[in-house]
Amino acid sequence: MKVSSLNWKETNKQKVVSAEKAIGFIKPGRRVFIGSGAGEPLDLVEALSAHTGLSDTEIIHILTLGVAPYTDQKLGERFRHNAYFIGPNVRDAVSEGRADYTPIFLSEIPRLFRNRRVVIDFALIAVSEPDAHSYCSHGVSTDIVKSAAESAKVVIAEISPHMPRTLGDCFIHVDDIDFLVPSEREVMEAPQGAPDELSKRIGRHISSLVEDGSTLQLGIGKIPDAVLYYLADSGQKNLGIHTEMFSDGVIPLIEKGIINNRAKSIHRGKIVASFVMGSRKLYDFIDNNPLIEFHPTEYTNDPFIIAQNSKMIAVDSTLKCKRAM
Repeated sequence: MKVSSLNWKETNKQKVVSAEKAIGFIKPGRRVFIGSGAGEPLDLVEALSAHTGLSDTEIIHILTLGVAPYTDQKLGERFRHNAYFIGPNVRDAVSEGRADYTPIFLSEIPRLFRNRRVVIDFALIAVSEPDAHSYCSHGVSTDIVKSAAESAKVVIAEISPHMPRTLGDCFIHVDDIDFLVPSEREVMEAPQGAPDELSKRIGRHISSLVEDGSTLQLGIGKIPDAVLYYLADSGQKNLGIHTEMFSDGVIPLIEKGIINNRAKSIHRGKIVASFVMGSRKLYDFIDNNPLIEFHPTEYTNDPFIIAQNSKMIAVDSTLKCKRAM
């Protein structure tokens, strides 16, 4: 059961508005940040894309799971997207020159926001319902969302009862939110399919290299999922997690006691991550779960923090690049 303030709409009624009204405050020529991954505020994104009074509006974000209608060629005069991570929903726009790409480490993005080298006029984010102390959790996506919300001139938060209340350095007080947009949207899911044969072969080999007491970083894709698949029955013990993200694959290892974080050098006994993407089962698992701490990417992805973990193993995937003709 979530620890929520049941009357938050009444308590903050001066801030409660519809998505359309909130987006109506955005003027042409502004920079708009959109929340990450499964925490993309879909109602706000739809209202933003339908706002006909905009022009020369810059959109920035990292990976988002939803559609990116602002990259549509028809809306080119209204929006220009600058990607800090090229996800599937913006890849065509970037490759065709209709959107920009800024290559940068995730750990360095928050500094751009905080020192105002990248000024955020509006931050559109998704959060959990306020708790009894009027704090909302960033839920499934803390990553760069926390620094964006803390740096933006105006914060518009889409609040859904379906967003899990995660724990760690991942909260924002209602007083720091300018507009509250109630939503009944479910959190977007990213179901993980079974690994294919090639992924299984690679995953089996990598899992054999993991020593007892190792701390794992897990990326996105079939290979990291396959590694977890084989670790579930490979005999290793006392594994820990310090990662940018994780998905459903960690749950069986936690239930079997393989991942217990007892041998970690820092944050012993805790899983540390900045965001998650997966099924509703995963979102229910992380809800109010003191096993898991969410931190922003300036912490989770800081190489000096990562280096403090002994037996640190990073498992990531790469994308095949097309040869330019």
